[in-house]
Amino acid sequence: MSPTADDAVSQAVARLGFTAGQTIQEIGYDDDVDGDVRAALEAVTGSELVDEDYDDVTDGAVIWFRDDDGDLTDYLVDAMTVLDDSGPIWVFSPKAGRPGHVSHSDIEEAATTSGLHAMTTFAIGPDWSATRLATRGRGK
Repeated sequence: MSPTADDAVSQAVARLGFTAGQTIQEIGYDDDVDGDVRAALEAVTGSELVDEDYDDVTDGAVIWFRDDDGDLTDYLVDAMTVLDDSGPIWVFSPKAGRPGHVSHSDIEEAATTSGLHAMTTFAIGPDWSATRLATRGRGK
């Protein structure tokens, strides 16, 4: 990887808002995930990502989700089971035109069903987009 590409990944990962010492759960890992993004996440937090079997409190979650992975709502509920109340959930999905692309409306629908809402989306790597989900506020 070139230094410029490495810098771009590091800058994108910095936008996720994770910090040193945090425990981040990773769900949906497969051989197609972006290794540079994973390495940058681990560099920021200073520890390895924990998998879906982790049963202690986490500070955030990243979910690698593709069109044929099943029900995103189930993944979100699993992540929320051990997630600290203020922790973000990031859904990483293939960009448009890539195999396994998931439409933003499908992500929003799963988020709403789970009691969450989509806040922001941006490119996290050459082939992946990141969408931040958070709990709904107490709107009137």
